[in-house]
Amino acid sequence: MHDLLDVAYGRRPADTIIANGVLVNVLTGETYPAEIGISGDRIAAVGPSLERGPSTRIIDARGGYLVPGLIDGHLHIECSKLSVTSFANLAVPFGTTSVVSGLDQILVAEGLPGVRQALDEAAATSMRIWWGAPAKAPYTVPQSTVGHTFGPDEHRVAHEWPECVGIWETVQEMVEHGDPAVMEALELAHRRRLPIFGCAPLSDARRIAGLAAAGIRLDHESYSHEEMLEKLRQGIYAIIRESSVAHFLQENIQVVAKVGARRVAFCTDDVHAADVLAGGHMDKLVRMAIKAGVDPVTAIQMATVNCAEMYRIDDLVGSIAPGRFADVLIVDSLNDFIVREVVAGGRLVAREGAMVTPAVPPARGEVRPFPVREITADDLALRSDADEVTVLTLNFTEQVFVRKRRDVRLPVVDGIVEPSVADDALLVTVVERYGKTGNMPVAMVSGMGLRKGAIATSAAPDDNNIICVGASRSDMALAVNAVSAMGGGQVIVVDGAVVESLPLPVAGIVSDLPAAEMAVLEERLDEVARSLGCTLPAPLMYLFFLSITAIPDYAVTDLGLVDCVRLEVIDPILTEA
Repeated sequence: MHDLLDVAYGRRPADTIIANGVLVNVLTGETYPAEIGISGDRIAAVGPSLERGPSTRIIDARGGYLVPGLIDGHLHIECSKLSVTSFANLAVPFGTTSVVSGLDQILVAEGLPGVRQALDEAAATSMRIWWGAPAKAPYTVPQSTVGHTFGPDEHRVAHEWPECVGIWETVQEMVEHGDPAVMEALELAHRRRLPIFGCAPLSDARRIAGLAAAGIRLDHESYSHEEMLEKLRQGIYAIIRESSVAHFLQENIQVVAKVGARRVAFCTDDVHAADVLAGGHMDKLVRMAIKAGVDPVTAIQMATVNCAEMYRIDDLVGSIAPGRFADVLIVDSLNDFIVREVVAGGRLVAREGAMVTPAVPPARGEVRPFPVREITADDLALRSDADEVTVLTLNFTEQVFVRKRRDVRLPVVDGIVEPSVADDALLVTVVERYGKTGNMPVAMVSGMGLRKGAIATSAAPDDNNIICVGASRSDMALAVNAVSAMGGGQVIVVDGAVVESLPLPVAGIVSDLPAAEMAVLEERLDEVARSLGCTLPAPLMYLFFLSITAIPDYAVTDLGLVDCVRLEVIDPILTEA
């Protein structure tokens, strides 16, 4: 602190000065020439001409615009299948220096110790993680089986951590129906003045009013601009989501034209490595907003200070001002918004789309198979004593990730309801991976389009059990066994052989692979899935979202087929004749 103040008061020269730049002052909306004086990892002074010393390092902006580091307002890092280190090496060159994340997949797999390790890992990179303690984990209702749960007792510990900035992913059903653990977590948050982050997709005015009354400060899940506007009107900050699959920016940016951007920010939620490499990360959202007609400085505010203010971290990040972390981007044009250089914590860490020195992941422990017995096709049978049955399938719709009811009439052969490619009725199972219950219920899904084979993944929020969809029970059994044997990952099986696989050895959900290598493997998996007939835009990502009970109307967990409206497990066989 003393060194920072000495530089701020002009009692000694700055350690580093970013010179010859045009400041984008997101606090006032102005742009003007300025220098940035840095002490250690903090900004100490911003002015027209700062004092230099013999040891002052100069970063020459060469006339570029000086922009605060960008903030992703809601990101599931694990959905990228990249470890914290690998994701930081991917995102930082595109200007993302801060992310808000719940690390909820790490949490349910590895518990609070795993989250602590991930936060410590982030501290060794150029990307800051502002951690939201999940309102409750897992989020599934009824609660599915996980390695570690998270409730009020864990909140009492987590709220003491300096990285904890609020309550993450407060699912609207848990608030509306008064889940006791969530209510207690919210009360603990209120006492500590921690903000509460909502998760309220496809919400109406009545439910939004209830969320606002419960103290929900912000939400990232609006499927339409009308829904987002209603949240804003009722006092909830809004975050516009543009993920690799859920494309809502074009729809929701309409709110900015109507009521302004003061209470609106951006997030990506879930991204693929290939998409970021091809189009950028938060910088891409800034460009999209500018193209949609938003003033460039306003778009930058949405990706920086607006987000920081929502999360009450604007004293640390989100603007270029004294006391904040020295996270600064250099861009040549605000309209084009291509990040040329990235300064994080006062150091030049990325240039021309690449890290100067990539962060190195920590040493990992031995990879172990999941404690799951080897399963057979007989374990994955949907059984009935009737000759014919009507089965409820989870049917993917045009709305991203949404599953509606579809009834299919199927014959029963030797007491088993087999999948039917002709009727678009495939089998789906969720195999409990933690060695606690051995659950592996069977249901049916429509809309994936597979003509043969099976696909499986252990990267599967919210509980990260093994999800498998297939047109063959024997291929499904092999796929599940393969994922289990390699300690987590994604596989595709066709005619009794594993034809493509992606190991995810870190907690069974992520990998230390560089992003470019991950992108190649992801594309191979998706290409094989498409060759088997899958028509979804991101086959593996759609697969691993099947267990999320917060997305209507049906889901499947290790407990079975879940009615996400009635919040109960139901039988997939509707009638027997």
